[in-house]
Amino acid sequence: MIKSLSKNSISKIKGIAGSGLNIRIASAFLEMKIDMVLIMKNSEEALYCLNDLESFLESKKILLFPSSNKTPYSKNSSPDSSKLLMRSEVLEKITTDSDPTLIVTYPNAIYEKIVSHETLRKRSLKIKKGQEVDLENLNDFLFGQNFEKVDFVSEPGDFSIRGGIVDIFSFSYQHPYRIEFNGNKIESIRSFDINTQLSIQQLEKIVLVPNISKISSLNNTKSILKLISKKTPVICDDLDSIIIEFEEISKKIKAQNMDLDFTKNLVTKSDLINDLTHRNLLLINNSEVVIPKKIINFEQVPQPPINKDFNNLIQILNQNHTSGYLNYVFCVNAQQQIRLNEIFEEIKVPVNYKTQVLPLYRGFIDRESKIACFSDHQIFERYYRYSNKSISFRKNSIKLKELTSLKFGDFVTHIDHGIGKFGGLQKIILNKKEQETVKLIYGDGDILYLSIHSLHKITKYNSAEGQHPKIYKLGSKAWKNLKEKTKSKIKNIAFNLIHLYAKRMQKIGHAFPEDSYIQNELEASFIYEDTPDQIKTLKEIKSDMENKRPMDRLVCGDVGFGKTEIAIRAAFKSVDDSKQVAILVPTTILAFQHFNTFSERLKKFPVRVNYLNRFKSKKEKQEILNQLENGKIDIIIGTHQLVNKSIKFKNLGLLVVDEEQKFGVSVKEKLRDIKNNVDVLTLTATPIPRTLQFSLMKARDLSIISTPPPNRYPIETEVIRFNEELIRNAINYEISRGGQIFFVHNRIQNISEISDFLKRLVPDSRIIISHGRMNGNEIEKNFLSFINGDFDILIATTIIENGLDVPNANTIFINDAQNFGLSDLHQMRGRVGRSNKKAFCFFITPQISNLTDISKKRIKAVEEFSELGSGVQIALKDLEIRGSGDLLGAEQSGFINQMGFETYKKILDEAIEEIKEEKFKSIFINEEKKETDLLVKDVHIDSDLELLFPNNYISVTTERLEIYKKLNVITDENGLLNFKKELEDRFGKIPKQGKELINTVRLKWIASKLGIERLVIKNNECLAFFIKDKKSIFYKSTTFSNILSKIKTLSNNILIIEKEIRSGKRLLMKVKNIDSINKIYSVLTSLT
Repeated sequence: MIKSLSKNSISKIKGIAGSGLNIRIASAFLEMKIDMVLIMKNSEEALYCLNDLESFLESKKILLFPSSNKTPYSKNSSPDSSKLLMRSEVLEKITTDSDPTLIVTYPNAIYEKIVSHETLRKRSLKIKKGQEVDLENLNDFLFGQNFEKVDFVSEPGDFSIRGGIVDIFSFSYQHPYRIEFNGNKIESIRSFDINTQLSIQQLEKIVLVPNISKISSLNNTKSILKLISKKTPVICDDLDSIIIEFEEISKKIKAQNMDLDFTKNLVTKSDLINDLTHRNLLLINNSEVVIPKKIINFEQVPQPPINKDFNNLIQILNQNHTSGYLNYVFCVNAQQQIRLNEIFEEIKVPVNYKTQVLPLYRGFIDRESKIACFSDHQIFERYYRYSNKSISFRKNSIKLKELTSLKFGDFVTHIDHGIGKFGGLQKIILNKKEQETVKLIYGDGDILYLSIHSLHKITKYNSAEGQHPKIYKLGSKAWKNLKEKTKSKIKNIAFNLIHLYAKRMQKIGHAFPEDSYIQNELEASFIYEDTPDQIKTLKEIKSDMENKRPMDRLVCGDVGFGKTEIAIRAAFKSVDDSKQVAILVPTTILAFQHFNTFSERLKKFPVRVNYLNRFKSKKEKQEILNQLENGKIDIIIGTHQLVNKSIKFKNLGLLVVDEEQKFGVSVKEKLRDIKNNVDVLTLTATPIPRTLQFSLMKARDLSIISTPPPNRYPIETEVIRFNEELIRNAINYEISRGGQIFFVHNRIQNISEISDFLKRLVPDSRIIISHGRMNGNEIEKNFLSFINGDFDILIATTIIENGLDVPNANTIFINDAQNFGLSDLHQMRGRVGRSNKKAFCFFITPQISNLTDISKKRIKAVEEFSELGSGVQIALKDLEIRGSGDLLGAEQSGFINQMGFETYKKILDEAIEEIKEEKFKSIFINEEKKETDLLVKDVHIDSDLELLFPNNYISVTTERLEIYKKLNVITDENGLLNFKKELEDRFGKIPKQGKELINTVRLKWIASKLGIERLVIKNNECLAFFIKDKKSIFYKSTTFSNILSKIKTLSNNILIIEKEIRSGKRLLMKVKNIDSINKIYSVLTSLT
């Protein structure tokens, strides 16, 4: 093969199997050190090949050359930034880098032409460390190449200048660059992370490349194959399929009447054949288009089928060893390696093999090299996901910050003074020194200048449907009265909730034993890898079950994050101890699907599973009820019928409630009776706000699963109009990659019209309809046909949102999305993206301007929270959108609208803590304190020193405010050191005023330990006010007596005095000669 790669001829490779060719290519690449191009038959095969090569070669030597569009060759398709960046990276590498590179690509990608070397050289700029570069010229170059000037870079094509630091996101590298200048000289170049804005690594030289799609024209684009040297060998997976794919793409483009300019930027079939035949070409399959001159024979066979039969595997491995073969088992990770070794140890038969922690797509046996390579996922029949090389630019992280960031004129709530309007950051002069404050405007034009040390006291005002709150004058009693009234009401409701929880904590339930060997066997047979959150949640559940106190745990995990597997393991633990399990689900379909999942998962174990729903006959139901009462059914799955009084269990040990948000109040009331002393496990993807708040309030235990399964990607979410072309293109794209489509239409009256519309749009698609008014057996039959892949499109009402699991469905349309609740939208979107394919969700709505405010907010929230694991954020956002009226009962919504959700939540937390302390101290005695046991929780600093970040250091006002807010909530030294490191990395050396400001945080910590509530640092002296309450235990503590005794030994500069102020006499400490935060910090430290 190696000889063939160096000759300029057309050869055919025969006798390859599994990943054998990929390993041979990796070996040839290492030996020959030349460029190579691999053209696979589609993007999926290209990614599997890329993953195999990355297992054996340095990943920087292998590049993916993808197509540039999200939906290839459609009028409405816009280039995907991450794909453009990867295309540019390949172009830049073959233009400027002499190191050999292995490029993996596929037909859609090579079909698009790319700019020539000459154009790229003219439009790029090389920069290296130590070089002299005029900042103004650099700025002009970036503008000239269509880079966009922003405050903070977040995607390719962005740049920002902050003093002597320039951040640029070039189209030649997956991370943006940070260039630090000293005058005009470049001191350092480093790459940085767009989410944290922190540096990743130091670089010596870089190339700034613009968006190649914007500089492409008819005169300067060429096929990628024309840009690669003719000496570079091309290995082609299936040339004839690639040619057919080219013809298909051409047809699609002609059908869409694309303009001439667009089509001239595409490679023709004849050009492709010409480019391939005039170079060294290796074909993997037979071709009728190109006749090979030479055949290269390999002796490879695929990995034999194992079917989880380890005795068969041992026999194969030992037989290979006897025949002189080396056996290698490739494992995806170390955990799989351990699992495999343990299984062989248990069987106690000598086995000859070696394991490698490297993923391999498909196993093979190479008879020529006498090597047998096995892939663990084929042995265990696990689902193998390729890891996608796409780069995600989290614009979302910026958007989410904007949700809570303050803009001029926003309403804000000050915990002590009530609601005012945000007037921005304002500099004021105090004792000839500049101070930075937050300006708040109150009723009758009253203005409050809030010190940046007290930013934690204000929050953005959020309430239902953007209602405008009442603004009082400063000093008005109205706010104080509202706070007190709210707190007393909360205390009444909270008392009842906590009383319920307290009663439950005092009840004695059943304590399950520790895991048995059969439980371990069940867990080892799971076909996917457990995520860290799954492991943690399972530990918590088992700990609850092994405790005498009845479990009441809420598991909140995003759709498809493995909650069902957790329920299976908890149910098995209960059955293993001869206890029955009831699983309550909201719909008949979900009952049926869970029944299949549980039965399949537990088929090798002695567990009897059955289900109950409205489609069962009377006779069948009666039979199930009798078996339940006699203990002949271990696990029963059912809808709300399970809570009927007619159902009797012989020995119920665990109740699992799935998708809790779907049950009405009456079902929940009935549940309360069953719950009494049975362990309860509740599963939900988007907890309804009341449930969530209940858990956050410690009235229930909460576990969150937020780590996605390996290789699961965020769902691309778009809000669209009812656009025929866009819908057609998206459906065709999904069907072309072998996928299926959900189309949600929630009006049964005209659902058949939607079917006719889609039939007209995509005539060759297979369409099926399902809705709640159909006969139950028919719904089941339709769903099962869709799950089995007999249909391409399922048009359904919201019955699909409840846990329907179709891994092959990766596109969903939700018609009239504005009419659904936030939780429903999130649940329905979660029906797609359950495999390793990129998934798409389209919300079809009328013009945004025609929607109500609340619908706009809902759609925006779901669109923004498309990151994986965002169910909990969606529930929190729902609290905000609905004005939290349901939070603790309807009467509370009035209070929330009057003071804003964040402030209400603060008061709620205070009330809960107080009530726990006052009424339920004995029950919560072991509860970890969230706050440190400090007597003073909030130290107020009033100073005339210059404590701020100057404008010339952080010029963007909103970012300066964000940084002040961030500094305000740091609670430990480690956090403070990281904060300083981050500032220096992003903005350069911290000025003196900034260092002093950072030290105020340490000053607050030490002051709170010493019982100091307020520090006034003015006119070169400091007044430290001790706790106001003279009856406080602080005055009898050793801390206070130590302070007094140490002051006596210190200089005359420190005095303890009692001073008459407006509210009466206050004990304080007076310290002279204080001209910096550092000095007062040293004094206070000496008193500890």
